[in-house]
Amino acid sequence: MPAPATGLHLIADLAGCHGLCDVALIEAALREAAAAAHVHVLSVHLHPFGPEQGVTGVALLAESHISIHSWPEEGLAAIDIFVCGPLADAEAALAVIAARLGGTVRYRQAIPRLGARTGATLAP
Repeated sequence: MPAPATGLHLIADLAGCHGLCDVALIEAALREAAAAAHVHVLSVHLHPFGPEQGVTGVALLAESHISIHSWPEEGLAAIDIFVCGPLADAEAALAVIAARLGGTVRYRQAIPRLGARTGATLAP
């Protein structure tokens, strides 16, 4: 019998970030975060809004996703990391992104998903 599905959804706001308009830097940060989290990147899609207007993007993972939305004028980045599986490490992914962007975590919330970590029953 396979192990029950487990997941962790980590959301965080980073402050004091740099490079928030740099598509190459953000792609590298997402890919390095995935490697640190022991998850597998399927594809990365980033959309720059224009000169000095920030970037939004997502790394699609075999184990779910990592996304970013940035506000360079304020040095802020909203990060969303949802990973599944016993080896996936969302905290490691967040640490890599914060380090690559030079930011500090201003807000962080971890949400257990799929019921297995909390013992909650999944709705039918």
